[in-house]
Amino acid sequence: MNIILTTLNARYAHTSIALRYLYANLKEYQRETEILEFTINDNIHEIVEKLLKNSPSVIGIGVYIWNALEVSTIIDIIKKVSPETIVVLGGPEVSHTPYRVDFSKADHIIIGEGENKFYNLIDSIKRGLIIDKSVDNEGVPVLSSLNMPYEFYSDHDIQNRIIYVEASRGCPFKCEFCLSSIDKKVRDFEIEKLLNEFQKLWDRGARNFKFIDRTFNLNIEKSNKVLDFFLGKDDGFLVHFEVIPEFFPKSIKDKITEFKPGTIQLEVGIQTLNEDIAYRINRKMDFEKIEENLRFLEEQTDAHLHVDLIIGLPGESLESFADNLNRLGDMTNCEIQLGVLKKLSGTTLDRHDKTYKMIYSDLPPYEILQNSDIPFLKMQEMKRFTRYWDLAFNSGNFKQTIKKLWIDGDIFSGFYKFSTWIYNRSKTTYQISLNRLSEYLFEYLTEVLDFNKTEIADIMVADITKINGRKLPGFLREFATYIPPINKGGNKDIGKRQARHRD
Repeated sequence: MNIILTTLNARYAHTSIALRYLYANLKEYQRETEILEFTINDNIHEIVEKLLKNSPSVIGIGVYIWNALEVSTIIDIIKKVSPETIVVLGGPEVSHTPYRVDFSKADHIIIGEGENKFYNLIDSIKRGLIIDKSVDNEGVPVLSSLNMPYEFYSDHDIQNRIIYVEASRGCPFKCEFCLSSIDKKVRDFEIEKLLNEFQKLWDRGARNFKFIDRTFNLNIEKSNKVLDFFLGKDDGFLVHFEVIPEFFPKSIKDKITEFKPGTIQLEVGIQTLNEDIAYRINRKMDFEKIEENLRFLEEQTDAHLHVDLIIGLPGESLESFADNLNRLGDMTNCEIQLGVLKKLSGTTLDRHDKTYKMIYSDLPPYEILQNSDIPFLKMQEMKRFTRYWDLAFNSGNFKQTIKKLWIDGDIFSGFYKFSTWIYNRSKTTYQISLNRLSEYLFEYLTEVLDFNKTEIADIMVADITKINGRKLPGFLREFATYIPPINKGGNKDIGKRQARHRD
């Protein structure tokens, strides 16, 4: 057989660890299999052309919330022009019903973790056996029995893209908005075997590691060994972990303090600081411990932090969300990732639909449209708020300038007024260049808030030129008192975004 494993990643820099797991565990069928990765921005017809070029017998496609609509179209085209090709789907978007995107033309759908299931399916197809459309004939694999996927990252991947890795699967928590809450048990990979794989990646030149574990710091012994692995390396790498905010034992804290600037990034899931809302969505939180740990990470480490907040949770008003943002802004100077609530199939979030009049889009990413606390028009404003927040605040491009929007300490109100103004000014939330955004921010601060133009220009120049090699927007030259020379060597950090956030 000729087998193709494929998916559409959200960005070129991303890689699919799932495809490589399937490939690593195909045993005798591996030599007949090829991995082809695309992005959601690629032309659909050209994707299908490349998939069908060598007349494959089977095409396996990884389906996610960001590529579900494109995959549906790809299946439709394949079945029209090459109906004999067997299309197999897998991934989180097809592992839980109801399906809100049409995948009916696929031949088989693998439910859940697919390493063993996909091999068995291919073997059954090879032997001509009758197979159900839905493949869910066994439980989760024993992790120690799986072949590791890491040797199947190409040299090009290692040099140019993020290398996704994992030390565990599953999550012990039951947050109702999250698919990980379905996995009640955390399973760990054999740590020594895993570190050996990481060393091989390192020896090949890998320097950008992103762990996909939902609870990296849950297992203290494993976490310390992984941290020790990276602490034993030279600078010039970036490693990303998703961590539980309440649980930072001393041994882990001590190791995090040893990481140099630009080498470690922590994603800290908060979602809400409202105790009643957290209880309502089954999210157990120790708010006192969260604040203590956030302040520790902010004040005593050089870790780059991402802290998450969600808009639209059942029963949470805008006033409550504003309080969340203001409190987080007081605790930390890090990136605050603002997301809009999504209702994913398989979660229990729908139990709140009637009580809080939760209405969601039926199209990916299934975002909330309105609820009893936030009507549709206001929710639209908040979606624009999150987009501008990412461009202006989380980007780190205006690290000091942006604080002029809330000199009274009310972050939410200050930025809400700016986001409303900039939308009325630009009529868009996309394709806003750094130069254009600089002009908007300068105009708002100096003409609406009446700050001195020289003062704002000087702060803005310092922000923008923090990254070597950047060209300064021309309009600032008229007002700034000092224009630093351009270092054409550029910035050599792996994570330029992280570098922009350093003081």
